[in-house]
Amino acid sequence: MISWNVNGIRASMRNGFINTLSGLTYDVLLLQEVKADDSQFPTELRNAHKAVDVFPAGRKGYSGVAALSRANPVSAARGINAPEFDSEGRVQTLDFDHFFLINAYFPNSQRGLARLDYKLRFNREFQAYCNRLRKTKPLVICGDFNVAHEEIDIARPDQNRHNAGFTDEERSWMTSFLEDGYVDTFRIFTKDPGHYTWWSYMFDARKKNIGWRIDYFLVSKEIAENVTGAGIMDQIQGSDHAPITLEIRI
Repeated sequence: MISWNVNGIRASMRNGFINTLSGLTYDVLLLQEVKADDSQFPTELRNAHKAVDVFPAGRKGYSGVAALSRANPVSAARGINAPEFDSEGRVQTLDFDHFFLINAYFPNSQRGLARLDYKLRFNREFQAYCNRLRKTKPLVICGDFNVAHEEIDIARPDQNRHNAGFTDEERSWMTSFLEDGYVDTFRIFTKDPGHYTWWSYMFDARKKNIGWRIDYFLVSKEIAENVTGAGIMDQIQGSDHAPITLEIRI
């Protein structure tokens, strides 16, 4: 599986997205911040996959997630049954035979933490949604969580403490979510700092590797032993985020 915040799928297409995909092998591709509705989603991408589900925000050119699969899921669902958040096109769920696959684009707390309360409400609703689903079958959860969980997940923790994406409240929620029985798959294999998934476009941040790890593949702990690989494709350009990968035996 590949998860990628593309920061606008139409812009990505103009920047060679199809060529990038042609060099990748995957069963399911999960995209965040697609900024497109069904009518705007590229036909080339639809034609290259067996199943495509796009969940746009109500506001044009904003947010939105999309799932593209080589195999048909049993079903696909949009949202978490919370209109306040579902209007922004943030969560979709694919039902496969042995697990649910959740693709999520978490709110950004924004400059001055203007949306911190909104994000924390979303976090709580999302956690409750995941825990309900998990009673039926295991979960694979991916996407842009818009939080660097630990100090090793951010290049400059001291300079960013209390900034959006690195507040105590956001980090504490991430801890509580993992403690609910979920596993950060990247940290199964990679324990050291210096690995990031997002870099500012300013100040040559990506070239200098001044980044944040805010994109994740999580699994419910009962299937963690099935995970055989998790990584960051930080050499791939085309967005301010790098795609992340998960390999799992199901």
